Amino acid sequence: MFIKQATETDFAILIQIWEASVRATHDFLPETIIEELRPLILNDYLPNLIIYKAVNDQHIIEGFVAVDQQRVEMLFISPQARGKGIGRMLLAFAMTELQINELDVNEQNEQGVGFYKHMGFQVFARSEVDGQGNPFPLLHMKLA
Repeated sequence: MFIKQATETDFAILIQIWEASVRATHDFLPETIIEELRPLILNDYLPNLIIYKAVNDQHIIEGFVAVDQQRVEMLFISPQARGKGIGRMLLAFAMTELQINELDVNEQNEQGVGFYKHMGFQVFARSEVDGQGNPFPLLHMKLA
C-alpha cells in the first residue's frame, strides 16, 4: 500500500469510494441527502481540495484523504478495505506530512468519532447542523 497525490482523473473512483463508504457508515443519512451531496462532492469539493489516495499493490485506490490548509475535509475508505489500517495510514500521513490538526465529523457517525479520538483528536465544539444546513450535528475536533 502506498500514498500518492490524487488528480482529476481519479475523481470518478473517489466519488464511488465516497458513496460506498457513506452508505456503509452513515446510515443516518437519507437517500435524498446522499443524492444531493454526490454532485456537490464531485464538482465543488474534490476540485478544490488537496487529495491523497491510498493505492494497493494492484494499483486499486482503497481510500482517500482530502485536506484544506490544516483541516481534514474528507477521509473515506472503500467498505471492502475497512479494518486494514488504511484510514489510520492516511490520517497519520495527513498529520505528519500536511500538518493537519482539525476536522469535523458527524456526531451520529460513532465509528468515525471513536476513530478520531483514538488518533488523538478531541471535541472542542459542536454544531447543530451540517455544512449544508441539514439537521445532522457536527463535532469539531482538534488534535490534542
